Amino acid sequence: MGILNVTPDSFSDGGRHNDPRAAIELALQMQADGADIIDIGGESTRPYSDPVAADEELDRVLPVIAGLAGRLSIPISIDTSKAAVAKAAIDAGAEIINDVTGLEGDAAMAALAADAQVGVCVMHMKGTPQTMQNDPTYSDVVEEIYQYLRQRMEYCLAAGLRRERICLDPGIGFGKTHEHNVHLLQRTARFCELDAPILIGHSRKGFIGKLLGDKTADRTAATLGVSLAVAAAGADIIRVHDVKPTVDALKLFRACGGID
Repeated sequence: MGILNVTPDSFSDGGRHNDPRAAIELALQMQADGADIIDIGGESTRPYSDPVAADEELDRVLPVIAGLAGRLSIPISIDTSKAAVAKAAIDAGAEIINDVTGLEGDAAMAALAADAQVGVCVMHMKGTPQTMQNDPTYSDVVEEIYQYLRQRMEYCLAAGLRRERICLDPGIGFGKTHEHNVHLLQRTARFCELDAPILIGHSRKGFIGKLLGDKTADRTAATLGVSLAVAAAGADIIRVHDVKPTVDALKLFRACGGID
């Protein structure tokens, strides 16, 4: 899953793809580089980010989705927690809703997804982007998030979504300490027991700088290291900024026996 943020303030690439033409070209390049999904987001969910109105979010994402019509052969995912934004994106051609609130942020989201029969990526987040990093605590981070995702999958099924359209995401960096993030990644295989595709979104995140001992270090190679580890553990979807290095690394990792 290639990340395409059309925002001025995302943590890693904010402001780089504000021009729809640049965003469209990047999406096409990620497809050429081997991406299987393009995830387009118009609202930053980095820690302490400010929410934006649905109209502003739509102004950012719809020109990009429209500009990719007929040019993209892989699915578009809309990264939003607003049902109004998701519906407009679906009408424009998106096929997946990637919701950081686990379909809890907007009461209309599950029914919309079920009616449209699109895919959903259901993520765990403790709190909101404005509060999630205020001393997040867990008794057992892996088991608490495992149970949350299991319950959300049951909720989606009860709402009419088909099992094969539900993907689950433990939410690396969303209401977790650096230690929590590492522990969750180490236990990726546990989440694979949920009988649903598992998405891992770790690309360039702060815990990588922490582990490297340098917050300013380039995180591309380190992100690749995590990608290979979670792929070997059974993750199905790896959400990254750098598609080509990831595709190349996975290709060679598989060829050399790293993935069954």
